[in-house]
Amino acid sequence: MLSQPLSPRLLLSFCLLFLTVLCLGQERQKTSVVPETCPVTKPATQPFVPPPPYPAKPSGAQFWFGTDRLWTALPKTGAWIGLGHYTPSDPTFRQKLAFWRQGFDPHAATEAKLTVSGRRTDSLAPPLQTDGPGVPSWTADDQFFMTGINFPTTGCWEITGRYEDVKLTFVVWVGEP
Repeated sequence: MLSQPLSPRLLLSFCLLFLTVLCLGQERQKTSVVPETCPVTKPATQPFVPPPPYPAKPSGAQFWFGTDRLWTALPKTGAWIGLGHYTPSDPTFRQKLAFWRQGFDPHAATEAKLTVSGRRTDSLAPPLQTDGPGVPSWTADDQFFMTGINFPTTGCWEITGRYEDVKLTFVVWVGEP
């Protein structure tokens, strides 16, 4: 039990400390569950199927999203949970993102025409950072654009990929485990 009332200065310090902790807790959401307020892109009733020779379904728990002019593979849950950092000292959350386009030949591409941008929709945040224009990439049986994106915070993100006059926009939840 206190013998004297708290001084106004001490009371103000406690209030400021509590407010700071409360604000920091709201800014860094630590949830792996997609909140109902984040309208993540989900598989359509009639899912997009890429034209041959591309596979009808992507690997893992993903689905194709887009049109034959530009598409990507998204998580069925709508969430990227537990993304790593690009380097140990980098506070951003890193994801590699591939895009496909019918007729794209990475060996003939002379300049990268794919750009990616994004913004957080549920709170103020700096825009996501990218590696720049998508890099033409290929494997023995696939051809695509690859780019890296860095999210400055977790939360609800709207991402747009652009290739020439084609635009593809989707929403994902970026969460911590």
